[in-house]
Amino acid sequence: MDSADVAACWEANAETWTRHARAGYDLYRDALNTPAFLANLPDIAGLDGLDIGCGEGSNTRKLAEAGARMTAVDIAPTFIRHAQAAEMQAPLGIAYREGDGTALPFADASFDFATAFMSMMDMPRQDKALAEAARVLRPGGFLQFSILHPCFAPPYRKVLRDEAGTIRGIEVGRYFDGIDGEIETWRFGAAPAEVKASVEPFRVPRFHRTLSEWVAMIVSAGLTIEHMAEPRVDAETAQAQPYLADTHIAPLFLHIRVRKSAAA
Repeated sequence: MDSADVAACWEANAETWTRHARAGYDLYRDALNTPAFLANLPDIAGLDGLDIGCGEGSNTRKLAEAGARMTAVDIAPTFIRHAQAAEMQAPLGIAYREGDGTALPFADASFDFATAFMSMMDMPRQDKALAEAARVLRPGGFLQFSILHPCFAPPYRKVLRDEAGTIRGIEVGRYFDGIDGEIETWRFGAAPAEVKASVEPFRVPRFHRTLSEWVAMIVSAGLTIEHMAEPRVDAETAQAQPYLADTHIAPLFLHIRVRKSAAA
């Protein structure tokens, strides 16, 4: 599967994805993943930033609200159309454009930092995506990205519950399988049953890599890891929000911040 195939999948997902995410059905993102990502982000006020794989722009807007001058790209035209419409309605100075994370349409050393919220894992060549991010960063700049946790969310993952419905563990498998474009189908689990039944499931291409492969690709891109995080909910939130309780047992997401050498 190449970038054109990936673009076709995400373009087909984009309309429903935008509508459902804006309705609050992406609970993992809104209640856990994005808040944790932003809490670990260095000060970006006054910096030039690039959001890679921006979708409909929800997280890009948060970065702009934090004071960064943002540019954002996504491979799906419908996502960009919705993001641009939001920018027109409430301007934050964000420039959105279509773009492939594995072939960024920007000159070398264009940005102080880059982000990629849950997008790197969906690209067919993560090594090229990391190399491209490094290329467009200025010396000393950083990339912070989030992905499904390679160890705890490999191609096979099952939440194990006892008779009372309490989560007791996470069963994983196929960790070492080299997955290149295997299609997963799913809907936002927090959406009401009638809403889920009214739409076709998302078709998401999966490109799974082991943790050691991610580290090797980062090193090959000339970047240095300076921070990692595995966001989770606490016991009280797990009880109050059962939908998120699996992340109290084992992480679903992995956040990594890497930096380009100041001497580059």
